[in-house]
Amino acid sequence: MNNTTTHSPVPQRFREAWEIKPFEEVFQRLNGKSHQVPASEYNAHGLHPVIDQGQIFIVAFSNRTDKLFKCPADGVIVFGDHTRVVKYVTMDFLIGADGTQLLATQGSNVTQFFFYQLLAKGIPDTGYNRHFKFLKEATWAVPTLAEQRAIAEVLSDVDSLLDASDALIAKKRAVKHAAMQQLLTGDTRLSGFSGEWKKTRMGRIGATYSGLSGKSKVDFGGGTARYVTFLGVLENVIVDARHTERVHVAPGESQNAVLVGDLLFNGSSETPGDLAMGAMVGEQLDNLYLNSFCFGFRVHDENEHDALFLAYFFRGAVGRATMNALAQGATRYNLSKSQFLALELSIPPCDEQRAIAAVLSDMDAEIEALERRRDKVRAIKQGMMQELLTGRVRLVKSA
Repeated sequence: MNNTTTHSPVPQRFREAWEIKPFEEVFQRLNGKSHQVPASEYNAHGLHPVIDQGQIFIVAFSNRTDKLFKCPADGVIVFGDHTRVVKYVTMDFLIGADGTQLLATQGSNVTQFFFYQLLAKGIPDTGYNRHFKFLKEATWAVPTLAEQRAIAEVLSDVDSLLDASDALIAKKRAVKHAAMQQLLTGDTRLSGFSGEWKKTRMGRIGATYSGLSGKSKVDFGGGTARYVTFLGVLENVIVDARHTERVHVAPGESQNAVLVGDLLFNGSSETPGDLAMGAMVGEQLDNLYLNSFCFGFRVHDENEHDALFLAYFFRGAVGRATMNALAQGATRYNLSKSQFLALELSIPPCDEQRAIAAVLSDMDAEIEALERRRDKVRAIKQGMMQELLTGRVRLVKSA
């Protein structure tokens, strides 16, 4: 959501058709206090959604219809007291926590239109008191009722497209998760493969190396070398130039270079579940190194073991369970490289490793393409809001 504040009215040429009004002439605050229910009364099989701090949780609620908030026909805008999340809601609901605030329009106004206008203005970081002060100080451009409806309908259609994109991406991720569970354990075999999976120690597969050493704060942010960041390893199956930053490494300095095909692992984490997430280096970059919180792993023979398969393996259910068992620490968890090298994995022959990695990589590519398309739609929506909510583009003819 845009975090900047825009108080400027609509362009002069539209002021005859668009009125400029203060908050009190557009909005009304609704009482949500009497509709609050405790978390102990949530029920997985109830009928009504519960709104909690501006987020809609479809947790059920039973036997307390007296607490139900009857949503106006035109909908309501919902704020959370400690969040910048703002929702437009058209269903009856319950309120699950203190601090949920409700706002609707009054008179001949379309609540959803002003919801979008509010989003375009931006919301202060935290606290409803700041929200409300911001709203009261802002001016609100009010077109005709017909134009409010037309603009709200167009932007709502785009939101529906975004919701459908999010749902499709979530479905594709779930399918990939299931495929990883089946393929990386041998429970399901790809067509043409039936050979036995064999146990192999990581120390036989390859060797580890350390990330950057002897660096201080002044070395980072400049220089001609690059290093793979901690998040670049943690958040990606395949690492490329987008996941690197600059670092100064002097000529002849003793550091371990990162090569294409290397596996990278984070050797520490705040939670055991995020420890040693495998990432394969997908492209060769000159003067590439690794951050000091991670370690590298180089396969001895790429004709025997596929690095991308191993990256997926350590992100799958078996790999996660194994890393959980090896995690050492209390507030921050670490991994012993000697224990890592002593690990025994049950893995298929290299041709099947590559086939499994190819299937999962294709799934990732499809998900990334869908995400890029969704992000483009989001950017288009932002542009549409700037044009439609200021009157620069009209959906209804001016008088």
